[in-house]
Amino acid sequence: MTRENTARHWIDGTHVESSRVSESVNPATGEVIGTYTDGDATVGQAAIDAASRTFRESSWRLDPMVRATALSHLADAYDQRMGEVVDTLCEENGKLRREAGFEAHFISRALRFAAGLALQPHGRVTDTHPGRQALSLRQAVGVAGIVVPWNSPAYLCIRALAPALAAGCTAVVKMPGQAARTAALMSDILPSVPELPAGAVNVVIESGSDVARLLVDSPQVPVISFTGSTATGRLVAQAAAARFKRVGLELGGKTPHLVFADADVNAALATAVASSTVFAGQFCMTGSRVLVQREIADEFTAALAERLQSVRPGPASDPASEIGPLIDKASVARVDAAVEAAIAAGAKPIVRGGPSTRPDLAGGAFYHPTLLSVPDSSLPIVQEETFGPVQTVQVFDTEEEAIALANDTEYGLSACIWSRDADRPVRVARGLDAGLISVNSWANLTVEFEEGGFKSSGVGRLGGLASVEDFLETKQITQDYAPVPH
Repeated sequence: MTRENTARHWIDGTHVESSRVSESVNPATGEVIGTYTDGDATVGQAAIDAASRTFRESSWRLDPMVRATALSHLADAYDQRMGEVVDTLCEENGKLRREAGFEAHFISRALRFAAGLALQPHGRVTDTHPGRQALSLRQAVGVAGIVVPWNSPAYLCIRALAPALAAGCTAVVKMPGQAARTAALMSDILPSVPELPAGAVNVVIESGSDVARLLVDSPQVPVISFTGSTATGRLVAQAAAARFKRVGLELGGKTPHLVFADADVNAALATAVASSTVFAGQFCMTGSRVLVQREIADEFTAALAERLQSVRPGPASDPASEIGPLIDKASVARVDAAVEAAIAAGAKPIVRGGPSTRPDLAGGAFYHPTLLSVPDSSLPIVQEETFGPVQTVQVFDTEEEAIALANDTEYGLSACIWSRDADRPVRVARGLDAGLISVNSWANLTVEFEEGGFKSSGVGRLGGLASVEDFLETKQITQDYAPVPH
């Protein structure tokens, strides 16, 4: 591989290499598409030092107009290279082109929204006594450690980075090895923003977890924003508690579709299929649970099975593809093992998908969608995040039963309600333990509003006005300003 095809770290305004080199692989073909310098604790510490120095010595944290301008110009820069973002996600992430475009379109929107937030962290001032005033100031916490997952790396990086920069923080972004090309593209875009000082954003690529652990443990990094599995999120929270760090966590989910008898069945069917196949089910809001009211359960389940059976797997290069690959063949084996265990535990296979046997897809990590009827919610396939195109079906009779079934997991990231009734969605939504509830739709993400989970799906919110809260500290100043009487 040529040097130009090797993705490198971006630290203190320059490309940095490390001794270990790993390969980037196209999950649709299994082919090596490049290499990347694989980070370690030494590289991570250099990035932390750069971010810490820039936070202390530059005017970045003190100048909200510069931050707003930088974020706006960064949005412009991404817009100019959006085609490359999409191409990169298709090649290294396995996304179909429309899926990559869906992810990419959030980037500039999030950056522009954050540009507005940069001008808004106003404090308060009031007289608390004659001759005495009290001020409440909002100021940046310091260096933000941002740990990005591989499943939607382009947007999920920006989703946390944008509010961190808006607040005045500097950042160290840990990108996973599976997203090395996305990280390299980001490192090429950052220098085009003149208002962004060297060291304000540092990007480290890592296949392991040494850099992530360093960010969580370092006394120089007072805030962590982590997106990933609930199991890893627990470890992050526990380790960060030793230094009482601020921690924002967006973790796993088991999104239910609550399909009532008065739903628009065709719309619900089409969206239920998409919710299982988009990103090949590797999405924290994958619609992995289908809860159907008894009156339409048989009809709906049969139609859903028919549609899932006809889903065509394939690479982004084939316009006929309807579901892309999983990130690697190890994930194929993991998902299939979870399905086998569910069947052994009593789940009934309605559509038994599995690893693709098509010769033309043999090099890739393709998995055909699976649909299982489950006897109750206690099975691991219902309780645990599968992170693949697998759905379970359960039947309910009443609104109360539907809400109880939907809430019967440790997760609470999102949920979908399907009903033509004007009032039912409001009643049901208020009873659901979920941070994002979509009515007659699925995963209706809006960067201008808060996103996050209940229960084991996370802590804190990204998006919306609250997105800067994790990155800001509040300071009270009181002053006696009246002259001392003689």
